[in-house]
Amino acid sequence: MSRIGKKPIPVPAGVEVEIEGNTVRVRGPKGELTRVLPREVSVIREGDVLKVMPAGDEDRSRAMHGLARTLVANMVEGVTRGYSKALEITGVGYRASKQGRKLVMQLGYSHPVEIDPPAGIEFEVPAPTKIIVHGLDKELVGEVAADVRRRRPPEPYKGKGIHYEGEKLRRKVGKTGKAGK
Repeated sequence: MSRIGKKPIPVPAGVEVEIEGNTVRVRGPKGELTRVLPREVSVIREGDVLKVMPAGDEDRSRAMHGLARTLVANMVEGVTRGYSKALEITGVGYRASKQGRKLVMQLGYSHPVEIDPPAGIEFEVPAPTKIIVHGLDKELVGEVAADVRRRRPPEPYKGKGIHYEGEKLRRKVGKTGKAGK
């Protein structure tokens, strides 16, 4: 049995959980999330705790046990606190701004790069070189942040581009010129 899957998921006050077959719906102060879990696991509510149980002893049900528990725990945390991912922009003339809900970035191309956020995602631009992606769904927040980063990934020589806050960049040494004749 999975060590992660065995851990119970505490349900804080103000959070409603509905379980219908393999569909789990979680409602909280920030919003609502719904997910269909694999049929190899089942979710049981015992008081103010959720438990994820494998349906059988097959390899697949044991493999899905920890995954399903983590997905449900992320849903509970998402509707209570939400998730955010911060990105930084490095480079002369590279900057971001917000126009309505849309994120508009100048990244050294001949045109501005515009990104419309999907439902449930909000962009915040506290400074021209910092972007924060907010949302309830951890998976979607990470996916949108990766999409923003993909528009101009950091290059290895000068480090120009978009990178996650705190990301360690691998730098390369440039040309050394004429080495001893």
